[in-house]
Amino acid sequence: MSATQRRRLNPLSHYSESDDSAILNERILLLVFESIKWDLQVLCLTASVNRKLRAIAKRLLWRKLCVYRAPRMVSALANGAPNGRIGGGWDALAKLMFFCCGCESTRHFKLSGPIPGHFARASRFSKTSGRSFLTKKCRGDLLFISDPCEHRMEDKEDDLGIYRGVFRGFMRSKTRACLIRREVAFDERVRCPYCGTRVWSMTTAQLVPKSAGRRLGSRDGRLEYFVCVNGHLHGTCWLVPLSSDEEVGDDVEEEDDDDVEEEDDDDDDGSEDLDGDAYDHQMGTNGSTSSLGEDVLGDEPTN
Repeated sequence: MSATQRRRLNPLSHYSESDDSAILNERILLLVFESIKWDLQVLCLTASVNRKLRAIAKRLLWRKLCVYRAPRMVSALANGAPNGRIGGGWDALAKLMFFCCGCESTRHFKLSGPIPGHFARASRFSKTSGRSFLTKKCRGDLLFISDPCEHRMEDKEDDLGIYRGVFRGFMRSKTRACLIRREVAFDERVRCPYCGTRVWSMTTAQLVPKSAGRRLGSRDGRLEYFVCVNGHLHGTCWLVPLSSDEEVGDDVEEEDDDDVEEEDDDDDDGSEDLDGDAYDHQMGTNGSTSSLGEDVLGDEPTN
């Protein structure tokens, strides 16, 4: 049977090929995602359909989502050229923006059991907070840090805080140069939860300033964080409990003097509101964060 005869016997094949080409048309995909305001859940589902869509998402769609949700943060990280490349890839940056990676016990931070990762409903990133994580010799680096995602622990009075961040141009950073100069070895057990590459323990490297604990709301020596070769940071800390007078209601969000909302375009802090569709997975907490910098807000999952 010839190819022409097969097409006549199976008229749906022509339409399926046409539909497939339409789905893979990048201009159509961009229009669709623009119309739904770059819904994170839809993009995750789209990227999981097949290999071709996954490739388009990795090359184009994740970058567009990052630019849409965090234009000023992305501009700062990409040196004003958001169409270029970024360390670890745009898909890794998108995951870092919206995903709390969870944690396990490490050499310097012990837990009774692993904490699973989850999509965060709200996160705040700030380069002002990031400066608290840099030693004096590395203060020229640009680092965005999220507020800790708070997880209640049944066996402890203190809450567990899990935070993440990202460096700009990590390959040329003073922090990386300091790690190389000190000949700090990679951690043997831990990998970056966002790009899968090897990491340095900043605790082992003795590059954790005391200001990091103060910024997180944690006592000295009760935190640990790692930085990967692409400049992604993730870490954990024990949070000092707030007294009843210090607690902030769920519907109230306080700002530091150097933190601003996205409308303040002239501010130099780099903080902004990031609206996204994020959802919670298998967590007893609500993924809430304390208030130190830049917001990443998400909607409830759709059933």
